[in-house]
Amino acid sequence: MDNGDWGHRMSSPVTLNVGGHLYTTSLSTLQRYPDSMLGAMFRGDFPTTRDSQGNYFIDRDGTLFRYILNFLRTSELTLPMDFTETDLLRKEADFYQIEPLIQCLHDPKPLYPPDIFEQVVELSSTRKLSKYSNPVAVIITQLTITTKVHGLLEGISNNFTKWNKHMMDTRDCQVSFTFGPCDYHQEVSLRVHLMDYIMKQGFTIRNTRVHHMSERANENTVEHHWTFCRPAHKVED
Repeated sequence: MDNGDWGHRMSSPVTLNVGGHLYTTSLSTLQRYPDSMLGAMFRGDFPTTRDSQGNYFIDRDGTLFRYILNFLRTSELTLPMDFTETDLLRKEADFYQIEPLIQCLHDPKPLYPPDIFEQVVELSSTRKLSKYSNPVAVIITQLTITTKVHGLLEGISNNFTKWNKHMMDTRDCQVSFTFGPCDYHQEVSLRVHLMDYIMKQGFTIRNTRVHHMSERANENTVEHHWTFCRPAHKVED
């Protein structure tokens, strides 16, 4: 294999199914730490398992893998300020045998100065699909924004009145929009505008993930999640 072929292979996308959550990254990212379990796995040192779609399958905590993968990408451990699963993440780091991450988790450092904290916005898209129609038909789709930044939720309510008829659920920290089978394409348009609005408020995308579920014999459910973060100054009481 010449250098060009090898470089293409290292940068080609690889999709992992970790406990039902799909993640796409590059081979070079997965092999960043050659002595880790993932380094050995993608070096061919032990057999791999594939799911029904041909993705590499790992029977571990799919939600926590987002932090594992982000560490592989950046060599930095970045966790939300309200993160409460450090012990579980240590177990995952031990399983994947990523020694620098293990050290970070045993000697954590503050993410921000004492007067700074992290504000988080979660955007999720849930789409129910009919299994038996061809082409696949969307039965219903829902967009949900969850955050403790009340000013952002108020801004969404004030700036997205075009979609008011779809606003089916509002709570203290959440706004949801629901679309039916005839107008599901509007969900895509709203999602693009919402992501742009959130990022214009100073938030950046921390991570994304996809989760596939089958709830009924004739339906599939696909969930997409985006996490946005921004630093903010603490206000003294």
